[in-house]
Amino acid sequence: MLNTEIDRSDNEAPPMNTLTERVNHAVLDGYVENFKVTNMGLFAPSKNKCYQAAEIKIKNFYRFEGASDPADSAIMYIIETIDGLKGTLVDAYGPYADIAVTKFMNEVEEINKKG
Repeated sequence: MLNTEIDRSDNEAPPMNTLTERVNHAVLDGYVENFKVTNMGLFAPSKNKCYQAAEIKIKNFYRFEGASDPADSAIMYIIETIDGLKGTLVDAYGPYADIAVTKFMNEVEEINKKG
């Protein structure tokens, strides 16, 4: 018989369900840059530098729904640049998403799939 029960030890961290928890965890893992998408590319304020889609890797991403309104959604990307800068990019998800961010991140995803 197959046992499908998951054994969770007391040491295991609870799941991170909120955007704030995920951002805090990313920062602790060294993803400290707060990236922004501009018409020049992915902007890193701490370096005053823009990266093109081919210069970044999406290490992970998370989608969140608002507790009281499923339309209140967000997406957080965990990103590393070609020169090792690590950070996050947060945007609305769904109908309120920033079109520029969506377009740029779709381009990044396509390049990452090919590479």
